[in-house]
Amino acid sequence: MIKKLDILIIRSFIGPFIVTFFISLFVLVMQFFWLYMDELIGKGIGIWPIFQLLIYMSTTLVPLALPLSILLASIMTFGNMGENFELVAIKSSGISLLRFMRPLLIFIIFVSGLAFLFSNNIIPVANLKALSLLYDIRNSKPTLNIRADQFNNEIPKFSIRVGSKDEDGNTIHDVLIYDHTDMMGNTRVITAKKGQMIASANKRYLVFKLQDGWRYEEGYNRGMPDYTQTRMHFEKWDKMFDLSALQFSRTNEDLFKNSTQMQNIAQLSEGLDSLKKTKARNAESMTSSISPYITIINKTKESSLVLAGINNTKNTTKTYDSSFLELVADTLHTAVLQTAAANIRNVKSFIEVSTVNKRFDDDNYIKMSTEWHRKFTLSFACILLFLIGAPLGAIIRKGGLGMPLVIAVIFFMAFHILNITGEKLVKAGSAIPWIGMWMATAILLPLAFWLIKAARNDSQVFTKEWYVRVWRSVRKMLPIKNAAVA
Repeated sequence: MIKKLDILIIRSFIGPFIVTFFISLFVLVMQFFWLYMDELIGKGIGIWPIFQLLIYMSTTLVPLALPLSILLASIMTFGNMGENFELVAIKSSGISLLRFMRPLLIFIIFVSGLAFLFSNNIIPVANLKALSLLYDIRNSKPTLNIRADQFNNEIPKFSIRVGSKDEDGNTIHDVLIYDHTDMMGNTRVITAKKGQMIASANKRYLVFKLQDGWRYEEGYNRGMPDYTQTRMHFEKWDKMFDLSALQFSRTNEDLFKNSTQMQNIAQLSEGLDSLKKTKARNAESMTSSISPYITIINKTKESSLVLAGINNTKNTTKTYDSSFLELVADTLHTAVLQTAAANIRNVKSFIEVSTVNKRFDDDNYIKMSTEWHRKFTLSFACILLFLIGAPLGAIIRKGGLGMPLVIAVIFFMAFHILNITGEKLVKAGSAIPWIGMWMATAILLPLAFWLIKAARNDSQVFTKEWYVRVWRSVRKMLPIKNAAVA
């Protein structure tokens, strides 16, 4: 009997889980697509790179879609059973809710383990592919579009204007071309009354077949103008433009490998260990470099000073009453003050450079720590949201995609907002990484235990009748004025 119930609950869960997972993934991918639509469309890139980008982004969004689908599927599964009074029958037979949840909990733990392996081994590669491809697409230039009576500067080192274009889109009139290939300004100008635009078969070159025009060139001698000008008339002349700079090209992916999003647990752990050693060495170097300059020591009510850099003799410690210049001969006052000012400038520069380096190391350490904890928090989120969704479904006793979807979205948004807030606190330096990244779990885990306890006691917190009874009790406690009898 127990084994049949275990199989029943797992079968009832897997169907909604698969459907809601792909729905959640589709919604998240479409959100990304709409966010970057303006940068993906109209650049002549083609369908295949965009399709690749969507596949890679779908892979990177799996850790976010998986907890949402588990939450929604668990609410739907237990809500359907509660609505059909199956939970009531199971409880009446002596099987507790926790025992009924156990097979699904084991299944979710297994899914969480797979999610961790996926995040640790697949997500870094997908991030590398997706973000490098997105970088290339965002930085690619739009398709060449030469409009009538407008200067076009999309082809490097050329500025082109056509007076008008025929309906065929190829025949052009009143052509004006500024050639800046010699980087000397408008020293080469081409004009033509008529011409045709023809692209090569591989789309790498654009040929202007010009007719009845003039070429103007100004003379230069070793980079200096010699005030000579050459004018040449042509009946027909072909001007070829290289469009390779406008074509979509891929950047070497090795340039993106050092990002924390492209690293797994082992790489992040190694990077964190290296950063700790680097920060310790920098702190020790800073202390040893500054200590020769900062040697003023307070002893009771007396002050002592180590004179460094004044001469080659061994540093000595002497006391003074009001000013350290009392210890220096009058003829050395200027030299001592200049040396002190130079030492102060050196120390200030060294501290500024060391501060920048320390801030850079701290930022890298925070990024690596955040990413390291993210590998675990997103996997544990699957278990957490199941512990919330299962008792919620048993309490609300509603199946389908109506009420369960609304409640699932509310709780998932609460989890996501808390997660983002914790991450921002870490990046701002207001919280240490493990506290910020586990903040959402720490806040929602007690809520999950409370919901499980409420479901075991057949609580009606999320039912309409419970709120009606509460409102009636409140109304009885309010003072009611009797109507005056006429």
